[in-house]
Amino acid sequence: MTGYLTTHVLDTARGCPAEGLKIELFRLDGAERTLLKTLVTNDDGRTDEQILPAEKFETGEYELVFYAGDYLDSIGVPPEAPRFLDVIPLRFGMSEASHYHVPLLLSPFGYSTYRGS
Repeated sequence: MTGYLTTHVLDTARGCPAEGLKIELFRLDGAERTLLKTLVTNDDGRTDEQILPAEKFETGEYELVFYAGDYLDSIGVPPEAPRFLDVIPLRFGMSEASHYHVPLLLSPFGYSTYRGS
C-alpha cells in the first residue's frame, strides 16, 4: 500500500463541516520546518485533493496548521482580543506507507483530533 494524508474539519458547535478553513502542511526535520502545501477546505470540510498524495509521501514528522481564528471570523463568531483559538498546530509522525487521516473537530473554545481511517 502507498501512503497518503487527508483531513476533515468539522465545526462541532454548529454541527456541520468547516468550509473555507485554511490549512498548511509542513515537514519537520529537527529544528527545520518546510512548508509543503497550503489548502482550503471545501463545503464538506475536506480538501479537494489529498494533502500529501502517494507520489510525494515520505515517512517522518509533519505539522498541519489549521487557521481556526480566520474561519471563526468568517462565520460570524464574535471576536475576542485575543481569540481563544486562532492558529492550531498539530504535530504528528507517519511511520509507514499507509493512509493517514488527521481530522479536526473544532468549536470556538475547544478542539480534538485523532488518527482516523
